[in-house]
Amino acid sequence: MQPTFRDAYNRAYTEDLALRQVADLTRRAGARSGFRLAETPVFLTQELEERLVSAAHGILDQISRPEALRKLRRFVPPEWDAPGMDELPSLAQVDLAIVKADDGSLEPKLIELQGFPSLSAFEVLQADAWSEALSEVPGLPAGGWSPFFSGLTRKGFVDLFRRTILAGHDPEHVVLLDLEPESQKTWVDFTATRALLGVDPVCATKVEKEGRRLFRRKDGRRIPIERIYNRVVFDELIRSGKELPFDFRDDLDVSWAPHPNWFWAWSKAALPLLDHPAAPRAFTLSGLRGLPPDLTTGWVLKPLFSFAGGGVNIEPTAEDVARVPDGERETWCLQEKIAYDPCLRAVDGGGVKVEIRMMFFRPEGERAFTLGLNLCRLSRGRMLGVDFNKDFTWVGSSVAIRPLGAW
Repeated sequence: MQPTFRDAYNRAYTEDLALRQVADLTRRAGARSGFRLAETPVFLTQELEERLVSAAHGILDQISRPEALRKLRRFVPPEWDAPGMDELPSLAQVDLAIVKADDGSLEPKLIELQGFPSLSAFEVLQADAWSEALSEVPGLPAGGWSPFFSGLTRKGFVDLFRRTILAGHDPEHVVLLDLEPESQKTWVDFTATRALLGVDPVCATKVEKEGRRLFRRKDGRRIPIERIYNRVVFDELIRSGKELPFDFRDDLDVSWAPHPNWFWAWSKAALPLLDHPAAPRAFTLSGLRGLPPDLTTGWVLKPLFSFAGGGVNIEPTAEDVARVPDGERETWCLQEKIAYDPCLRAVDGGGVKVEIRMMFFRPEGERAFTLGLNLCRLSRGRMLGVDFNKDFTWVGSSVAIRPLGAW
């Protein structure tokens, strides 16, 4: 979106430049990405960054209020209600679409929020690889690039990340927990996390339970687990039908980053509670008093608990809404449709839509969140999901950056 940087990059762009950036990122992460990598970074302007930061903080502030927390706590299903839920999650994500404001400038609009981890380690290395690749592009500032916020340097961010995930524990006694992590598309983030923090990915089916304690096996040793970096997506676990050696409701001698209940409490369930300029109107189906006249063209029907766009209906009809069973209507919502602006100009002259995930961290013992870094998704399809962008280039995973010391 920064026009001078965009012009310089697009003039210098070659397929070889993008391939070398991907090869460098793969080397740094120790694995290939399981998802498509976009051929460009996102160049932020100071004005847009300030709007992104303000919107993300404002939205988190609203759902951190005691009255909002009380309402959201009830979305934790009894069968998944883990003991020891903390006051606020240790990690939070705010996904913001870039749209055109009435005055023609760019501004953010909320798409989704999560009290769940994202690809924190991967984004550090993705930004590193882009910083290296851009050093050879004529017309761009020298001296490196940063994806970080809150005045953080790379070293400062990694320290924030370490304190959030480890909370003072020996990395050997901390695990990144997921289902069959080696088969996940996010495996590259797991290897990046191991590179940055020394934390191993472990399959949730392979841990061992003894009383209130959990253990893992490594190199023939049985190692106690003291803290869990929880990456288990519950709808995936439910679909898999897998039996775990422990129950999330067990009173275990472990701490969590983040606590599992935040998967349910801070989710799309929070959208109808928001009253913020960056938040679209949203209503749970159980609270509807009637359907909007522009239902199909102006609204999206989505389940509150799904990831990667599962179940989202971008052109709902009255019949689609009526089809949701009475017992599930509290967990589905209608959200005002957001018109992404194709604000990033690709090398072929076409426009690319941008969504930026603002990534927050709260180390144990700290009340306030710190905005750390970002993740971007680029799209030229009707939606941002993989299935809608199969035939396009300059789409997929990216990161928003600015020159070091720019502002």
